[in-house]
Amino acid sequence: MQQIIMKALNDLRQQKPLVVNITNYVVMNNSANALLAVGASPIMAHSRQEMAEMMSFAGALVINIGTLDSVWIERMAFAIEQANANQKMVVLDPVGCGASTLRTATSRRFSQLAERLIIRANASEIIALAGETAQSKGVDALDSSTAALDAAHALLETYGCNVVISGERDYVLSKDQESGGVSVAALNNGHAMMPLITGMGCSLSALTGAFAAVGETTGLAAAAVLGVAGEMAAEQAAGPGSLQMQLLDALYQLDEAALSEHLKLAVVNA
Repeated sequence: MQQIIMKALNDLRQQKPLVVNITNYVVMNNSANALLAVGASPIMAHSRQEMAEMMSFAGALVINIGTLDSVWIERMAFAIEQANANQKMVVLDPVGCGASTLRTATSRRFSQLAERLIIRANASEIIALAGETAQSKGVDALDSSTAALDAAHALLETYGCNVVISGERDYVLSKDQESGGVSVAALNNGHAMMPLITGMGCSLSALTGAFAAVGETTGLAAAAVLGVAGEMAAEQAAGPGSLQMQLLDALYQLDEAALSEHLKLAVVNA
């Protein structure tokens, strides 16, 4: 799997895919910088007037519902329709799913609408999206990623998607299109300071879109790259402020040797 991750990173850096992000106001800058640092090309487009044209040549679409309202919901739905029309991957970040009826209903609507889908969310969002009772505080998860595994399996079956559960341990669930079997990978990378930076999960969703644009549609490469980069950054950082700066440098500098040294990856039966 390490070879698959490294090949995906090399492909991304060579192809520099354009990733359309309809994301929240809080993290636009963070997500764009993370994409640039890893080697992708971000565009934070949200105008309905240009979305059909944009999705005709973009590599993937990232939908993040963090700052949701009635206007943005319809723009996002139209963008997903255009991604479908052009057979492009959609990464859905259902921020705060379970925190309000609007967020939960919108997340389910978008999950149903997208034809080629990766859901990237924290444990509580995954559990709520699957219709189970989750513990959350606004957009913050109070459930462990392990507790969300059954819900993630349910989402995979319901929507035909791949699922990334982010948390202290990340889980990546993907279905083999030939065998129909589900692979579950566990990643134990990252650092305790990472949740203290706003939009870290949003950056992961953006990176997931970049890797999907070059054919790595499980979400594994993005989770591995951000987790390892986070560990590397924490070695140089004095706190969350400097961690954010160091993280961009680590994404830019990440190579096979660093990935091999830091990666903590296992395939699990779950």
